[in-house]
Amino acid sequence: EQAVAVAGGIIGGILFCVLLGITAYLLWKRFCRLFSYEKLINPVKTTNANAIFQDQANSEIQLKSTRSRSVPFIIPPTLHGRDWIHLTNEEQVQEDRDPYMTPQSGPRSSFHSLAGAYVVGTINPDLYKFPEDKSETDFPDGNIGRLWFSIEYEQESERLLVSLIKVRKLQPPADSCSPFVKIYLLPDERSYLQSKTKRKTLNPQFDENFVFQVSSKMLLQRTLKFLVYHVDKQKKHHLLGQVIFPLKNEALTEDNKLVIWRDLEKENLEPPSEHGDIQFSLSYNDYLGRLTVVVLRARGLKLQEESPAAGVYVKVSLMNHNKFIKSKKTAALLGTPNPVYNETFSFKADQTELDTASLSLSVLQSNKGEKTHMLGRVVVGPFMYTRGKELEHWNEMISKPKELVKRWHALCHST
Repeated sequence: EQAVAVAGGIIGGILFCVLLGITAYLLWKRFCRLFSYEKLINPVKTTNANAIFQDQANSEIQLKSTRSRSVPFIIPPTLHGRDWIHLTNEEQVQEDRDPYMTPQSGPRSSFHSLAGAYVVGTINPDLYKFPEDKSETDFPDGNIGRLWFSIEYEQESERLLVSLIKVRKLQPPADSCSPFVKIYLLPDERSYLQSKTKRKTLNPQFDENFVFQVSSKMLLQRTLKFLVYHVDKQKKHHLLGQVIFPLKNEALTEDNKLVIWRDLEKENLEPPSEHGDIQFSLSYNDYLGRLTVVVLRARGLKLQEESPAAGVYVKVSLMNHNKFIKSKKTAALLGTPNPVYNETFSFKADQTELDTASLSLSVLQSNKGEKTHMLGRVVVGPFMYTRGKELEHWNEMISKPKELVKRWHALCHST
């Protein structure tokens, strides 16, 4: 009897332990289900504030496993009583439902409820970042400096407001540099506004404002010119570079303040030729079979004295075997000996035609009611038609496909 009692006690203890273990396991499973990630198939009721957050260790592991950190996209508690219905055009409207039902659509994050607000998805902040400004870090080889400025136009007072902001990476002739800037509003080259001189710096910060009085009718025919100088110990001025900025392509208003940067260019210090000079760029895309011409500017033109207000424009013509193919014209600017155009033209030209094709650029002055007057002309092309700088420009364009090759050329008198 004692042996039976002992055996019965042992068996009873084992059964009690098994029952206790099963009970603990079921409780543990239920506890984990409340604090683990699960995809909701049917709407469920909201939980209280104490059952809001998931196991933070799991969420940290999930965040570290993703490449970019996501931000929960949350529906506020005021919208709990609405459900989201997908339409055919992928728009969404709201429909009244049970105030305790959660939205069915949308992925769920590791935090299925935050203070009564439901997480319906995540947002990747990297997709909404502004592009990084590399204007102060990316400088091309041979760069001699970069200038920042802003412009806006007051329509009522007819004032052009120019803010000189800064210059970076100047290349002075000496170790020390004391720069200042002269600002012109072309075609008037007799008057200018000047900034203060910044002592011993290659990266001057100006933050100065300038005002030019100009009518709205004439505004788009004007061009801003910035000349950056260095003052040496003997008080002599050395030109470090210039920026030419035509206003014709800009939408200038009081509500649209444009902040712009441009790389400095070296000024052509050679005196103009007898009939003036023209600067343009050539580029050839061998893949597209496209010849591109950028008419930049002209200088030292000999205008007709009897009609100084007449328009001056450039006519670009494509020839093949001296046969006319096509021509395009720039806008006509009011009579100025130094017009700035910055206009681009493209022509279709097969690569096999480059040995027989040529470009003619003619500068013309148009007079109202009178015949157009030719101020000068230049032809660039292969050895069949040209020599010297014109031939070199053409050959360099062919040897550097898809790259703009810029040069000055002297105009020849032509009737």
